[in-house]
Amino acid sequence: MFILGISAFYHDSAACLVHDGRIVAAAQEERFSRKKHDHAFPSNAISYCLEEGSIDAGELTHIAFYDKPFLKFERLLETYLSFAPSGLPSFLKSMPLWLKEKLWMGEMIRKELGGFKGEMIYTEHHQSHAASAFFPGPFPEAAVITMDGVGEWATGSWGSGSGNRIELMRELHFPHSLGLLYTAFTYYTGFRVNSGEYKVMGLAPYGEPEYADLILNELIDLKEDGSFRMNMDYFNYCQGLTMTSRKFHKLFGGPPRKPESKLTQRDMNLAASVQAVTEEVMLRTARHVRRKTGLRNLCLAGGVALNCVANGKILREGIFDDIWIQPAAGDAGGALGAALFTWHQVLNGAREADGVHDLQQGSLLGPSWDNDSIETWLKVKDYRYRRLEEADTIDLVADAIADGKVVGWFGGRMEFGPRALGNRSIIGDARSPEMQSRMNLKIKYRESFRPFAPSVLEERVSDYFELDRPSPYMLLVAPVQPLRRTELTPEQENLFGIEKLKAPRSDVPAITHVDYSARVQTVDMERNPRYHRLIKAFEKKTGCGLIINTSFNVRGEPIVCSPDDAYICFMRTQMDMLALGDCLLLKKDQPKSEKEKDLHEVFELD
Repeated sequence: MFILGISAFYHDSAACLVHDGRIVAAAQEERFSRKKHDHAFPSNAISYCLEEGSIDAGELTHIAFYDKPFLKFERLLETYLSFAPSGLPSFLKSMPLWLKEKLWMGEMIRKELGGFKGEMIYTEHHQSHAASAFFPGPFPEAAVITMDGVGEWATGSWGSGSGNRIELMRELHFPHSLGLLYTAFTYYTGFRVNSGEYKVMGLAPYGEPEYADLILNELIDLKEDGSFRMNMDYFNYCQGLTMTSRKFHKLFGGPPRKPESKLTQRDMNLAASVQAVTEEVMLRTARHVRRKTGLRNLCLAGGVALNCVANGKILREGIFDDIWIQPAAGDAGGALGAALFTWHQVLNGAREADGVHDLQQGSLLGPSWDNDSIETWLKVKDYRYRRLEEADTIDLVADAIADGKVVGWFGGRMEFGPRALGNRSIIGDARSPEMQSRMNLKIKYRESFRPFAPSVLEERVSDYFELDRPSPYMLLVAPVQPLRRTELTPEQENLFGIEKLKAPRSDVPAITHVDYSARVQTVDMERNPRYHRLIKAFEKKTGCGLIINTSFNVRGEPIVCSPDDAYICFMRTQMDMLALGDCLLLKKDQPKSEKEKDLHEVFELD
C-alpha cells in the first residue's frame, strides 16, 4: 500500500509518503517554493515524495487529506453568521477561495495528480495530529494530547492510543483555543501571526508574568481539568481581520506594538504572562489526562506542542514517566498523521512499538544530495571548493568552530518539521560569549534577544543539563546544570530586559538563556552518525561536548533545501565556511556573485 498524506491551504503545507506503514518521505512545500509557511497546494513536496518512493501517482492506493473541508466550511459559516454583519469583510475575503478550491478538494487533488485512481480519505484535523503523535512514537500504548489554533471545530483534544488504534475522548471547540490565545498575544506584542509565536516564547524569560492573573481573571475561565472558556469580547478573530479587540487593548494599556519597533519591558512582561498561563493550561490538562487514562506515557502534537518550555515542565513535574512529541507538530505533521491514520486505523495495518525507539527516523525524511552530485553542481557553477574524505571534513570543521568560525553544515536528508537537527544547520562554538549576538545579528539577521539551541552528545547530556533522557528533536527545554552556571555580580543581577544578554550565565554562554535554560537537542550515533562524529571531534579538541545549532537560513527564509539554497545563504551572510557534504568552501575563496544582495529584499520579515 502506498499512501500519500497531504496538508494544505492554511499554513505549512506538506506531503508525506507511507509504504506499508513505513514513512518513506515527508517535506514541507516551503522548502521548495522558498516561501516561508507556504500554504499552497504542495505540488513540489508531492513530486519529491513520489520520486523518493520511485512511484508515480497511478501507483498510489490512497491519498489522505489532513482535515475535513466541509466541516471546516460549516464552522466558518456559523461563525460569520453569529457575528453578522461585523464579520462581513473577513467573510468576503475568505469565501472566494473556499467556493473556488477548498470545497472541491478531492477533484483538485485528482486533477493535480493525474493518474491517481485510488481512494480519497479525509481525517479530522485533530485525528491527524493525534495519529502523528502516537503512531510514529515509541510507546505500545500512551495518552495523547493535541492542542493548536483550530482545525474544523476542535482546538484541542485528548485520548489514548494502543497498538494500531487511537481514540479521542474529549475535545475543546472553537472559539476557545489555547493556540489562538497565544497567537493573540503574538499579534499584540508586534510579531507575525502563525509565525512569531516562538519569538514570544523566547522573549518571555526577559519579563515577569505580571499580567498572568489579569489573563486568568478577564480573558479565560480556566478549570481544574485544563478546559477553559474565553471571553470573546476581548478578541477579534471570529469576525475581524485582527486577533485582538479594542477592549483587549484598553485592558492591557494601549494598542498593539508596531512590528519592528523597540521592545519594551511591558512587551516582555506580556510574553512572560501568556507563557505562564499556557504552561498552567498544559500542566492541568496533562494531570487530568493522566488521572483519566491511567497511562504512564504521553504523546503530544499540534502547534502548541512546539512550546518546548511547557513540554519541559510537563516532564519535570513527573506527571508522566515519559513523553514523545511529534517533531513536525504543526500543520505540516498533519500530512504524516493522515497517512498513518489511514494505514493503521482505516486499513488496520500493523504497528510495532518497542517502548524505546520511535519510527520517525530522526525526522530526516527530506531530499538529499550525495557528494558526487554536489561536486558536479559546484563544477558547473565554477565555485571554489575542496573535496575531502569525511574524516578530514569533520576534522577541519571542528577546528574552524574551535577557532570561532561560523560554519554552514549541509548533508544527508533534510529535516521534516521546523527544527534543523544537524543536516541543514549553522553551527558554532557555544563557549564564546560573543557568539549569540554575532550569529543573531550578522548571520541570521534576526532579533538579538533570541536564544540559540545546543546540539549535545546524547551520552553527555546530563553533564550539561538537568535532563536524564534523550531529546533528539529539540522539543524540550531544560535547565543548565548548576555547576556550569556563572555567578553574577550585583550589577549583573540588577540588569533588566534585553540588558540581561550582557551577562554570561554559564561556561557555554551562547546557548544559555537568561533564565539558565536551553532548548536541548541530543545527538546519537543511531539517528545522525555524521553529526555525532563532528561533535565528538570538537569535544576531543576542546573538551566541550556540545555546539550551537541553529537552522540554516536567515530570518524570513525557509530552511535551505538544496546546495544552491545553501550557497546563496552562505554568500549573503557572514558565515566563514560551508560544508556541502564533503565539499568544503571558504568564504574568502569564492567569486563575487550577482546574488550577493540583501536577503531582506528577497524574504519577508517573519
